[in-house]
Amino acid sequence: MDDRGETEEWRRTLTAGGTVQREAEGRLYALLLRIAQAEVRRRSASLRFAGPELDDIAHQAAGDAVIGVLRRLHEFRGESRFTTWAYAFVIFEVSTKVGRHFWQHPAVSLDATGWERLPDRLGISPEEAGMADELVTALRTAIETVLTRRQRDVLLAVVVQGIPLDALALARRTTRGALYKTLFDARRKLRVYLVTNHYLDDGGRGAP
Repeated sequence: MDDRGETEEWRRTLTAGGTVQREAEGRLYALLLRIAQAEVRRRSASLRFAGPELDDIAHQAAGDAVIGVLRRLHEFRGESRFTTWAYAFVIFEVSTKVGRHFWQHPAVSLDATGWERLPDRLGISPEEAGMADELVTALRTAIETVLTRRQRDVLLAVVVQGIPLDALALARRTTRGALYKTLFDARRKLRVYLVTNHYLDDGGRGAP
C-alpha cells in the first residue's frame, strides 16, 4: 500500500465507528506508544526520574496523542504521511509531560562537580581551557556577575542539568525560540568575558 492508500485507510478506519474504529484506535495507540517509549529513552539521561515513571509517561503520552489525533482528524489535509502527522502529537505530549515533572521540581543549582563539567558543556576544549581551575573560577564569576538572573537560570538548566528546551519552555511558560536566544546571549557574554580577561584566546569565535 502506498502512502496515499495508507493515509486513506487510517482516515476511513478511524471514523468508521464500532469495532473497526476501536481496532484502528488500538493500532494507532500501539504505534504511538513505540514512538513515545523511544522518545523518553532518548531523553532519559537528562531526566530526574526513570524506570516505571518513564514508562508511565510514554503510555500517558500515547493515549493523549490518540485523543488529539481523533479530535483533529478533520484538519489533516494529507500533505504528509498520516503517521508523520500523528507522530507530532505524541512527541508534543511527551515534551509536555516531561515539562510538568520539571515544573514540579524547578530548582536549578550547581554543585562542585557541576562547575567542573561546565567548560566541557560549553564546548571549551581542554587545550583551549588551559588552567582548568582558573577557568572554572572565572566562569563562576562571570555567571554570577555578567549574566542576568534569567540567563543564568536558563544556562545552568540546559547546559548543566540537561533539561530539554521544550520542557523548560513549558515550565517557564515561554517558547523554545525565546529560550534559545537567552541561551545564545548567555554563552556569548561568557566568551566575551573570558576572552577579555585573557582566560581564552578568541580564535575568531563569537560564542562558546
